[in-house]
Order: sequence, then structure tokens, then C-alpha cells
Amino acid sequence: MQTPVTGASGLATLFAVTLAAVLVGLASAILSLWAVRRRLLDRTVDGAVRRLLSDPYPENLWDLAVGMQRVPPTVLLELELRAHKGALLERPLGSVTRRSQWEDIAFNPAQLVRPPLPPDAPVDTSVVLGPEAGRPLRLETPLLVGAMGYGVGVSRAVALALARGAHQVGTAYNAGSGPILPELLDGRGPLILQFTGGAWTRDPAVLARADMVEIRLGHGARGALGRRFDATRLPPEVRRLLGRGADAPPVLEAPLPESLDPQAFRQLVDRLRRWTDGAPVAVKLAATHDLERELLAVVDAGVDVVVLDGSEGGTHGTPPVLADDFGIPTLHALVRAAALLEATGLRPRLSLVIGGGLRTPGEALKALALGADAVYLGTAVLMAATHGQLSKAIPFEPITQLVWATGRRARRFDPERGARTVANFLQACTLEMAEAARALGKDSLRAVDRSDLVARTPEAARMLGLPPSWRPPGSGTP
Repeated sequence: MQTPVTGASGLATLFAVTLAAVLVGLASAILSLWAVRRRLLDRTVDGAVRRLLSDPYPENLWDLAVGMQRVPPTVLLELELRAHKGALLERPLGSVTRRSQWEDIAFNPAQLVRPPLPPDAPVDTSVVLGPEAGRPLRLETPLLVGAMGYGVGVSRAVALALARGAHQVGTAYNAGSGPILPELLDGRGPLILQFTGGAWTRDPAVLARADMVEIRLGHGARGALGRRFDATRLPPEVRRLLGRGADAPPVLEAPLPESLDPQAFRQLVDRLRRWTDGAPVAVKLAATHDLERELLAVVDAGVDVVVLDGSEGGTHGTPPVLADDFGIPTLHALVRAAALLEATGLRPRLSLVIGGGLRTPGEALKALALGADAVYLGTAVLMAATHGQLSKAIPFEPITQLVWATGRRARRFDPERGARTVANFLQACTLEMAEAARALGKDSLRAVDRSDLVARTPEAARMLGLPPSWRPPGSGTP
């Protein structure tokens, strides 16, 4: 005789049995449905594959894949954008091609012939720009935050994050060619101000607050071309600081009138030096094939720092033809500039800063070894600023909509968080470079030089004059 199910335990057992039966039934239904769908999917895929393998090329979907091999995705997209509106196309962040083959250079580790430093050995990471200036610019790291101007590029929040992040690690922020935010003039850290073809960058009272003034003649992603901004797309505060209304487009004139006459250019350098009470005066040049002649021209004007921006340099927006097809690569420009300064005996008094596409501590340290005193980081720092905040833009908007002043997600950017991640990135890169110096047996980043490098390819050995890694020392280069 069967015992009836009674009490709490009996009810629990009955509930469990019922639930199990429901779950089994649900699972069975799902498996049945999946089996039906799987058969449908299988037939669909089989049909697609048969068609793909039998249709002639003019009717075959694979023709699209062939086209994309001939026209890469970025080129295809830009082709479509040109066809859509027939207007001047501007791409953010600069070139998509990399001509500087930093990976073809390697450091030669210290081991037996020369010992490495102990893990806790101190390494001096500091740098002085404009050593013979009245007020040399002293920094705790040779990594500088490149020119990213408020309003004409990044938003207020991003500009403040970049500046504060740089200042937290004892390095400089370049305020770029936009209007200067009053908060940047608070003296909390090194500030580089640009003197450009825009009238809003020429106020003596503002420039007097700079720790270095950079006369901007050109930059890698745009050459020496000027720019006319669409005032209707600029935020109201930007138009106010630029001194322009909605109907008066701000213009970044080029070339600078002073740069066309050697005497006027020398007078400009002297004037900036007086306004800043002896701060270094720099000139920023796009890397051209006339590099040596242009370097000698700006050196003759008495500048303290030369800034070279290679063709991989980034920007807020520029026509792809300028970003991809103009200028010479950063690595090539650096080698030529360093060779000229050494040959002319200018190296001890003139600082060299290089920028354009540098992304990693290894690339930065190789630039120092090849003759740079410091490097500008742009896109890499901008990406570091968005760390932990990407979800505020993606997946429905690109990251640029979070950082540009005109971005649809610009108000969501947290400047304090951005400053913290910028500082973390710069600090981590500096620590990594110091560790690399220990591995080379060097107690200062300034002591890392060409003798610490080898070339991994014949092309790099010939171009850079470095010993090839496949031959013993002293056997010559190919």
C-alpha cells in the first residue's frame, strides 16, 4: 500500500518533482526547437556555400572580399564619405600608416661585458629643456603631453584632465593652438603655450605665464597649412575666448608673417623671451625634406628648443591626403636632426623634442637614445585619459565624441578621473623606461645613447648607422 504524501516535507517533495518535470519539458521543447532551427540553418548555410562556390564572379558575393583586398576598409570608407557629400573630408587623429619602424631597433642588454644595475638602483629620469635659457624648463620625466588645444580640439574637461595629469607627475602640458583656459594659468604645473597665426595666441599677458613658448610653424598631420574654423560648430565659451561671434570664423593664419623675414623672426624670439622673463623659446616644425635648411634657419633666430613633428603626428582633423601623403617619418626626421646638431656643435645648448606617432615607453626611450631630449605623446595620452570611461561613448558613438569639444558625449567625461589615468599612464611609462635603463647598466635616461642600440634589419642598419644584430661588433654595417 502506497504511503500518502503529507506534511511540509511531503509538499516540498511534490514541488521538487513538479519543478523537475517542468524543467525537463522545457528543455525538451528547447532542444526540439533548436533541432528544427539547426536543420533550417544548416540548409541555409549549405545553399549559401554552394552558391558561393558556383556563381560566376560578377554575381558572386566574394567579389566584395576581392574589392576590399584591393581597397582596404579605411580607404573604402573614406571613398564612400567623399561620394556621399562631395565636401572636404577631414579625418581625426592623423595618419593610419606607420613609416617609422621602431621595432627594427633593439636595445643591447647589459650582462657580462657590462653589468646591469641592481633592481633598486636609482635612475634619474629628469630632463632640462633650454639649458641656456634664463629660466630653463625642468621636468621629472622626458615624456611631455603634446599640443591638444581646448575648443579647436578637445573639450574643457579633457584639456583640464591632460594638464592636471601631466602636472601630477612633474611634466608639461602643451595647451595647443586653441584659446587658453584661465584654470591652466594657475601655476600648478609646467605649461607650454603656443604662439601661432591665431590672434588669440598672441596676448603678452597670457604668454608671460608660460614655462615655455612654442612658435608653431607646422605639425606632422597638417604640414604648415593654416586653418579656418567653422564658428557655428564651436561652443559659445570657445567663441568668446577666441574673440569671435558665430558669424566671424576664427582663422589660424599660415605662414607666420614673422617667419618670412630672418630679422623679424629673431626679433620675435627676443620679444617672447622678454615677455616670459627668460623662459625657453621653441619652434615647432613639421618634418619636411628641407629639414636641415629649416633647422638652421630657426637656430639662427636664437631659439632654445626645436620641436620636430613627424608625418605620423595626430590632430583633431585633417584631410587624409595631408595625413597620409605629406612629410617624412618621425624616425627619419629625428636621425637627420640629431646628426645636424652634432655636426654643427649646437647639441650642448639646443634641446631637441620629437613627436609624431610615439606610443610606448620603448619607442620613447629609443628616441632618446637616437638624440632626442624629450618626446611629445599625443594620441596615446588621449586614449589613456579615456580609460574607464569608454562605455560613456561606445558602442553607439566613437571615442572622439567623448573627448572633442563638439562631441555629443563630451559632457559625460569626468576630468578628475581622466587626470588620474593620464598621470598613471605617464608614471608607468617613466618607471618602465627607468627599468630599461637599469637593464642597460645606466643610472640616467640621459645616459642611454646610440651605443645601446642594434639594428634588426639591413634597412635599419643602413639608415640609422647602427651595428647589425646578425654580425659581431666591429665588422661593419651592410
